[in-house]
Amino acid sequence: MTVIVLIAAPEGLRGHLTRWMVEVNAGVFVGTPSKRIRDRIWELLASRIGDGQAVLVEPAANEQGWAIRTAGKDRWYPIDFDGLILSARLRR
Repeated sequence: MTVIVLIAAPEGLRGHLTRWMVEVNAGVFVGTPSKRIRDRIWELLASRIGDGQAVLVEPAANEQGWAIRTAGKDRWYPIDFDGLILSARLRR
């Protein structure tokens, strides 16, 4: 399963995602796209997110069973801490 969260996304991105995934709450999308489709969706989101934020959680072959990608300004960054993925934010 894949989960995408959009925060302050430009118009049209949410509508585009509904072609491939279900919007279960405002800005939260869930689905099971193939890896090829998921990568193409992420390329589109990362290039068009602008001042917003995007987070993608996808299946992965690690201990947690998932991996995370982030894009946009003022975002959380995934940090690998001895095989455990944690989220960090840069200090201002």
